[in-house]
Amino acid sequence: QVQLVESGGGLVQAGGSLRLSCAASSLDFSQYSLYWYLQAPGKQREWVATITSEGDSDYDDSVKGRFTISRDNAKRTAYLQMSSLKPDDTGVYYCSTPRWDRTYWGQGTQVTVSS
Repeated sequence: QVQLVESGGGLVQAGGSLRLSCAASSLDFSQYSLYWYLQAPGKQREWVATITSEGDSDYDDSVKGRFTISRDNAKRTAYLQMSSLKPDDTGVYYCSTPRWDRTYWGQGTQVTVSS
């Protein structure tokens, strides 16, 4: 079992910044990739960013240059630093991580960007 807990969401004005955290319960955290997803109001959950166990990262084109994903394996925590936020970045952000049997998800954290 893997438990993921997101935090750091909130209300921010356009152009502002937030840092989201995803804390994991599993001792094997460092061995697996970690993903961030966004579910905007009325839309399906969509992929935002990935960080591999080796620390390689990848981003959706919509956030490249504005968001940075990172991880601290000693703390079993991943982060999503979000800058130059836009109203379109509004929604619930989820982190997830795969295991052999299934993909685990956190409960999400709400981000609201006002114009």
